[in-house]
Order: sequence, then structure tokens, then C-alpha cells
Amino acid sequence: MLTRKQHELLMYIHECMQDMGVPPSYDEMKDALDLKSKSGIHRLITGLEERGFIKRLPHRARALEILRLPENVEPRALPSRGGFAPRVVGNDTGGIPGARPLGQGEIVQLPFYNRIAAGQPIAAVPDETNHFDVPAAMLGGGDHYALEVEGDSMIEAGILDGDVVLVERCETAENGTVVVALVDEEEVTLKRLRRKGDSIALEPANKEYETRIFGPDRVKVQGKLVGLIRRY
Repeated sequence: MLTRKQHELLMYIHECMQDMGVPPSYDEMKDALDLKSKSGIHRLITGLEERGFIKRLPHRARALEILRLPENVEPRALPSRGGFAPRVVGNDTGGIPGARPLGQGEIVQLPFYNRIAAGQPIAAVPDETNHFDVPAAMLGGGDHYALEVEGDSMIEAGILDGDVVLVERCETAENGTVVVALVDEEEVTLKRLRRKGDSIALEPANKEYETRIFGPDRVKVQGKLVGLIRRY
């Protein structure tokens, strides 16, 4: 039997993983549940873990896994890494511009960019010979590319150095979305987007890094995170 707050937190985590593919931060949980401190979140998570609803994953920043939902909630499979509906694409990969089919279309090849070098926007690094194999069911419609992550500025969002993120090309994104952003036409970075009045904030997910604030004309969105692949 869950308390009201435990149920509310569990469903919030579930919704975030449905939409973003990663659990929310402790600050986001605190704000969502209108609590005054993160200590309350820690207690709720401990209670959910003791009751077998979630599992904390060791050696990973605030990583959580949902084991089950309350009986009165209809279970739905969580997406592997992103807020999209899984789909299988035929040999022509018609719904995925830029992707090339392999075999029977179960795997597609996306343009793959190695670790981003500061000073080079993605559009300036065309390498059509470098591709990354991705299960077609991980992608929705739209134009996608794969990108290797460099650094630890997003570890509290479950995005680690060396991970490969799947990105849907777009020029706009909602608040709170993890995006690939081009700053001042020269620096490319993976951060969470926040609009604050006339300014744009690029938020890291690591307390060791500071949020950077820019004018709206200095930041261009080049895509949003829709999936993640990790090699072990």
C-alpha cells in the first residue's frame, strides 16, 4: 500500500521516463511534488524501493529503474530510451529520412558524428561514410542522427561519457527537453533547454557545472534527444 506522495512520485517518474527516457532529477521531483527539500524525495524513494516498486542502480548518478506499477494502474512498457512510440520500418525506411536499410529493415544506419569538437557545428561535419547501426523500432518519424557524448556534464540525467545519443533534427523544443544546441555559431553542446523570459538557459545535469544563460539570438537548437545506446 503506497502513501499518496509515494504514488504521486512513482507516477511522475514513470511519466518522465515515458517522455524523456531518463528519470527526473531530484530537484525536478521536489518541485513536482511541491516539497521544500530533497530529503523528502530521498525518503519517498527509499519507501518505494523497500516496497519493490523501484530499484536504484549502483554506480550511476540518480539512476532509477521502475520494477512495477500499482495494481490500479494499467502497465505500459517503457520505451528503451526516449519518448516515442516504437515502430518497425520496412526496407525503404520511408519514415526515417537519412537512414539506410540493412537486411530486412530491422536495423537502419544513421549518420554518426564522433565526439563533438568545440568550434564545429554538426552541419559543418558532414561524414556520409560514418554511420551507426540502430534498431528501427527505436526511432519515430523525422530525420535522425547519432552522436557520441563527450564529458560528464549530463551524468545526473543518466547520460554518460561515451554514450551514443539518438537525436531527432529540429529547430525548436519544449522547456526541459535535452537538446543539441549550437551556441554563437561555433560551439555545440548537449544540455537541457530552459526559456526564461527573453533568455535561454542551457542546464547541465551535474552539480559541478554551472547553467549558462544566453540571449535568444545566440542559441540554435539542432535536435532533441530521443534515445540513448550504451556499450558495456
